[in-house]
Order: sequence, then structure tokens, then C-alpha cells
Amino acid sequence: MTAKFLNILTGINRPSAPSSGSMILVNDLYGVMPETHTTFLGREPVDQAWQAVFGQLIALSTIKRPHGPHFEAYMDELTCEVGALIEKIQPHVIHAQYLGFALSQAFTRTASNIPIIAIAHGPDVMVAERSAWEREGLNEVAAASAAIVAPTFALADRIDRLTGHQFTDRLTVIPWGIHLSDARVRDHPASGGGPLALVHAGRLDDNKSTITAVEALALTDQPHHLTVIGHGVLRGHLEQQAVELGVRDRVQFEPFLPRAELWRRLPHFDAFVGTTRGLEAFGLVLIEAQAHGLPVAYSNLPEVREILGNTGVPYTPGDPQSLATAMDELGRDAHHRKALSEAALINARRYDIKTTGRRLRELTLRVAS
Repeated sequence: MTAKFLNILTGINRPSAPSSGSMILVNDLYGVMPETHTTFLGREPVDQAWQAVFGQLIALSTIKRPHGPHFEAYMDELTCEVGALIEKIQPHVIHAQYLGFALSQAFTRTASNIPIIAIAHGPDVMVAERSAWEREGLNEVAAASAAIVAPTFALADRIDRLTGHQFTDRLTVIPWGIHLSDARVRDHPASGGGPLALVHAGRLDDNKSTITAVEALALTDQPHHLTVIGHGVLRGHLEQQAVELGVRDRVQFEPFLPRAELWRRLPHFDAFVGTTRGLEAFGLVLIEAQAHGLPVAYSNLPEVREILGNTGVPYTPGDPQSLATAMDELGRDAHHRKALSEAALINARRYDIKTTGRRLRELTLRVAS
């Protein structure tokens, strides 16, 4: 290997498209690493525009199977396929996205003397906290890794506990980031007190707890309007709840938007609402909102508190009344919203994807050498 050039093998065992925060992150991340050739393993269908940042994108052919009686056979087949690819690609380093998930386990079982850096994303830690079986997988990948990357100290602490403090010295915190240069600050100043145009974006599932925002609308003193952008299994339930709570005319549901479109829309809102009630690895969409000058009401979780601190309005996770109070607080005080908007812009500047890429590349060089 030359002093600087890196040949990295990585992947996420999903369709290769910008369909989630993790997929968008890896696309951004490997696109800003200089002097690096990245081979990405994903699944069909492949978004041809999305794959452009990778040196090569390979769609895995092993049929994916969920946990159950056929999972071990699936793991054997996947491991065989991954092993053949490693032999062919001969990477300097493997980046195992998601601790303990199937593709990361396949990497660890076939890497031989190729060093591995494991990168935690949140769902991997969440399932390991619920399941002893998943925890075994996480520990297997952690044990085989030369370094373990987490985006916050709070998430690193959770990983440290799950691995019995065996790999504390391997844990490294590298905060995630976004393309700050592409963000456009909202072009209308905070107006006086009154109802707000609020926005929430993300997966519509139990952990993201969008229902907290819908229920909060029914408890506010002011008739705020909420736009929910995203897709997920709970979409129908959320719409029904809005009807039953008498706020359907104040909630607008929109499908998942490509990031460029989401970013174009963000400056037209007064504030962003984050609603996760369980584990949140980082909260990248909150930084996206801040980069556009939006005040943020956030669920007061350790990981989110670490990245936002006093630059947003915290409320009790999963508590609609607490969020309703935060919404009304933002609605009543335009001066406070303006101060939060300014603080948001300053805070967002700490999370540039170029910094994330540089730090991960430096760590990768150390591990590879």
C-alpha cells in the first residue's frame, strides 16, 4: 500500500438507494474521502445516481432471509459470497457498517488478516439491547475489529456496556455530518407570537414516535400546523389518530422526499420537531434542520442532548404534554425563536461531512498501517 491511497471495502445489506439516514450518510461519507477507492456491497435495486461516489458498487446475490430456521444457512451462503469478493478485491481495510448485522458478521468471518473498522449506526445497538442473540453478533464483530466507531459518546458508552467493557480502548467517537455548503438559511425572519408551521421528517415507526407530535397538537394552546414527511408502517395509524384527536386538518402527511427536495422545503417552516423516544444514534435530520436556521424541539435523549445541548428546546421523550409545552413556548416568543435560530446555525457548523470523512480516513490509515 502507498503512503496515502486506501482501498476500502464496505456495504449495507439493503437496496442501494438513499432510503434512510444510514444510506444517505455512507453516500456522503465515501464521496468526500480523498485518495480512496471504495467498493460498496448492497442490494438490488441500485440507484444509478446514488452509486456514483463509490469506485464500485456490487449487488449481493445471496437471497436475504430473516431470523428463523433458515438464517444460519443464509449466513453460510452470504459468508461464502463475501469471502470470494474479499479474495477478489483485496481491500486494505474493511468498514463493517452496523455491529452484529449479517453482512458485518460475514466480513469478520472471512477477513483473515485484513483489518476491520466497525461503524455503529444505532439500530444495531438497539436490537442488541433487546436480544441476547443479537448481542452475541455485536460482540463477535466488536472482537474482530481493530476499531469501533460511534457518532456520539453516549452511543459509545452503550456499546461499551454491551461488550462488557472488553473493547473500551477500541472505541472512537467520530460525529456524523452533512454537506453544510448545500444548506440554505430560511429567508424569512421569526415573526410575532402565534401558531407555527412545524415540520417533522423521518421513518414512521415506533421508535421514531411521530405519534408524540400528533398527540401534542391536541394539547397545545395554539393551533399549530404540523407537516409529517416520511414513510413507514405507522402511516395509516398516525392518520387515524389525527382524526380521532380532532387535529386532522392541522396535520399534513407527505411521502419520503429526496434530500435535495427536503432541504428545499425546510426553510419554509418555523421550527422542526424531533420525536424519537428510544435510542437515537445521532439525529442527523436535526442537524439538517439547524443548518437551515430552524429552531428545533427535541426529545431529550442522551445522544441528542450531546449534539444539540442548549441550541434547541428539549422535552420529555414520548410525552405529548411536554412537547405541547415546548411547541407553545416556541410559538409565544419570537425573540426566543430568533435566538435559537442563530444558535442552530452555529451548532450545525460543527458537523461538516468533510470533517467526518477526514477523521474516518485518518483512523483508517492508522489501522491499515
